[in-house]
Amino acid sequence: MVILIDANIILDHLIPRQPFADIANDILSLCVQQRCSGYIAVHSITNIFYILRKQFPTSERKKMLIELCEFIEVAGIQKKQVIDALVNEDFDDLEDRLQVECARMINADFIITRDINDFSASPIPAILPEELLKKIT
Repeated sequence: MVILIDANIILDHLIPRQPFADIANDILSLCVQQRCSGYIAVHSITNIFYILRKQFPTSERKKMLIELCEFIEVAGIQKKQVIDALVNEDFDDLEDRLQVECARMINADFIITRDINDFSASPIPAILPEELLKKIT
């Protein structure tokens, strides 16, 4: 199973944000155990790096993201997908639309997020982390 993991799940794990940290850890453990192929969108790396700036120094943020990339792949997109995202009227949030384009590029089965309503127009189903755990276990 191929999954694109939304930045909110990664942040839940890294900060750790309660009450979501445990389930985020479970999702990432599935990737470490190779029970699913986990991806993160390339632009999520920069977003996470920026969001963590108040909690962690630069060197620690870099280390955290390098460690994450040891078991999570990075999904990127090309100019065509960026333009497709920009002209798509089904999404108000460009970042969400870019997530969908990254998910399409990797043929993801699911986008794992806590904000499933943001992906109601997505051709790739967005599911809660709990739903993924039910499907895999």
